[in-house]
Amino acid sequence: MALKLGYLLPTREQIMDGRPEAAPLLSLAERAERLGYDSIWVGDSLLARPRHEPLTLLAGVAGRTHRVQLGTAVLLPALRNPVILAHVVATLDQVSAGRLILGVGIGLNVPSVHAEFQAAGVPFERRVGRMLEGLRLCRALWTGRSVNWDGRWQVEGGVLAPTPHRAGGPPIWVGGNLQSSRRQVGRSFDGWLPITPQPGSLGRTMGRGRMYRP
Repeated sequence: MALKLGYLLPTREQIMDGRPEAAPLLSLAERAERLGYDSIWVGDSLLARPRHEPLTLLAGVAGRTHRVQLGTAVLLPALRNPVILAHVVATLDQVSAGRLILGVGIGLNVPSVHAEFQAAGVPFERRVGRMLEGLRLCRALWTGRSVNWDGRWQVEGGVLAPTPHRAGGPPIWVGGNLQSSRRQVGRSFDGWLPITPQPGSLGRTMGRGRMYRP
C-alpha cells in the first residue's frame, strides 16, 4: 500500500494568533493539493479550543480543490442533532463530489470539554451513546429511504434529500487510542484515526484492531 500524506489546516493556530480570516486557510488547502498531499483535515471544537466550524470550512475547501480527500479530525457528533448533521454531511459530500471522510470522536475528558458539552446542552457522560446512535441514524437517513426512528431522537417517515454523493454516505473513521475505540473500528466504523501514535506500537495496535473485526 502506497504511503499517503494528509495536512491538518491550522484553524486553531489562526484563531490563537488573532487571525480568524478564512481566506488564508483556503489558500493553504490549495497549496497543499498542489504540493501533492492526499488529504486535508480540519479539527472541531465549540468553546474548549475555538476554531473554525469544520464542515463549513471544508465546503469552502471543496470549492477550491479538485483531487484531495477532505476530512474532519475529529468531529464531535454528540454535540449535533443527527438529523441536521446527516443533512449537512450529505450536502458536503455532494459539494466535494464524494471526497469527504468523516472522522469522529467523543471528546477529551477534561474540564474545558465538560464545559463545552454543558454549553451545548449535551450531557457529557452520555456522549458515547449519543454519538453511536446519532451516526446510526445518519446512515439510515443517507439511504434516501423512509426512516422511522424511536430512540433519543424521534423520526416518523423521514426522507433525507439530497443523499450523499456516495451510496451509503462517506466513510466514518473513529478517533482515539482507547481499547474501546479500537474495538468500535471493526464493529461500527470504516477506519481509525490514532492520536499521536508511537511508531513502535502502531503495528501491534493495528494488528489488534483486525482481531476486533467480525
